[in-house]
Amino acid sequence: MQSHPKHYCGVFGIYGHPNAAEITYYGLYALQHRGQESAGIVSSDGRQFRVHRGMGLVPQVFTGRMLHELVGQAAVGHTRYSTTGSSQLRNAQPLTVDCARGQIAIAHNGNLTNAALLRQELEAKGSIFQTTVDSEIILHLMAQPTLGGVENNLLQTLRRIEGAYSLVIMTEHELIGVRDPHGFRPLSLGRLGDAWVLASETCAFDLIEAQFVRDVAPGEIVIINQDGLRSVPAFPEQRRRAFCIFEYVYFARPDSTIADRNVYEVRVEMGRQLAREHPREADIVIPVPDSGTCAGLGYSQQSGIPFEMAFVRNHYVGRSFLQPSQLIRDFNVRVKLNLIADLVRGKRVIIVDDSIVRGTTCKTRVHNLKEAGAKEVHVMVSCPPHMNPCVYGIDFPDRTKLMAANHSIDEIRRYLKADSLAYLSEAGMVKATGLPADAFCMACYNGDYPVKFDAKLDKLIMETRRTRVQSLADALAKEDLQPRLF
Repeated sequence: MQSHPKHYCGVFGIYGHPNAAEITYYGLYALQHRGQESAGIVSSDGRQFRVHRGMGLVPQVFTGRMLHELVGQAAVGHTRYSTTGSSQLRNAQPLTVDCARGQIAIAHNGNLTNAALLRQELEAKGSIFQTTVDSEIILHLMAQPTLGGVENNLLQTLRRIEGAYSLVIMTEHELIGVRDPHGFRPLSLGRLGDAWVLASETCAFDLIEAQFVRDVAPGEIVIINQDGLRSVPAFPEQRRRAFCIFEYVYFARPDSTIADRNVYEVRVEMGRQLAREHPREADIVIPVPDSGTCAGLGYSQQSGIPFEMAFVRNHYVGRSFLQPSQLIRDFNVRVKLNLIADLVRGKRVIIVDDSIVRGTTCKTRVHNLKEAGAKEVHVMVSCPPHMNPCVYGIDFPDRTKLMAANHSIDEIRRYLKADSLAYLSEAGMVKATGLPADAFCMACYNGDYPVKFDAKLDKLIMETRRTRVQSLADALAKEDLQPRLF
């Protein structure tokens, strides 16, 4: 059982560098934490696109020979976890199309909340989809010469889509960065010599030794070509800001800077705030690495309780091709973290983690500590309880599978078999960022969704599509027919 929600995706783009594909490879390497199912790079020499995509980690997908073949001075890259669309090679990004407008490649981080409706509309007009990802909808809209009876351009397309999106788009002659008007997802702009760079997080700039310039603003389009960079406001009307606060809690790398806030410092302050709100008498503070390390350090600093790395993480955990037997209980949990029993035996322990989603992994951690002889185990969580699913790109399960949505804190504590359980308050979480509360989306905590969506309509459309496909399959099977071209 997965211990944390899946990440979204990582996007990267560069324009004006003779080794664009190689730079993109290293950029994706730095963004690997945002997606580990597939990776891809598309390069352009101004005339032709060259594409390579594959399943797995960045160094598994690309070799030096492959990168050498991706020639050109511009490239876009993507590393993916599936939030919409299954984990298959056909859904790997960047997606490409060759249409009347020329060649277009797109890398997308986020989820569209009106994807099902737009896809139904496009299919009714004859569009044929090759993938199940909502990113392809954007390509189909961009490829249309007119929308609503007027000449179509990127602005027209962006005003049709709703939800969360940070996009890196490449044509034969341009690199384009786009951020949705609410700013759900991060997107940063940098320079590498004379080249311009776009990336989901600034940690990618550090690896390639690029200079961070600024964040792409919510609702902004940046267009990069041989004439330099041009900024276009896509949405003149002011929209509510709604940056996903879970980036600070968990997703972003601690060495990244978002909205002028270093993620590491924010997480340490979350731990400090947690100690202020929920002091406990204990002998040691131990984090759940790596995501709970910063908050655990902050809790220790504020409380004065010694900090110990009692859980040791195995950094070489890959995909398991064998299903572990009952001889190794909780294999998937134990293989990732091993406990140094001598550090906790006979002690009162505070264990700090960034979140509890389903609770199964945390329960195993508490069990391991008590099995090792810990006298008391107090669980501290550096964010509020997750009460609602996310529709903007985090793979949180539906509400029925969220532990806090269906149980009281004391019921969760009893399930974990912990001596106490406490969460950071919503106000404390926001305070740790140093930004105002209205800068964030916190729908997974408080149910306030900045972009409304109709889950029932989406479900109806998807069920209708499945019924139509099944009906065709049944008819073909019944009549022993084969599809014909004419």
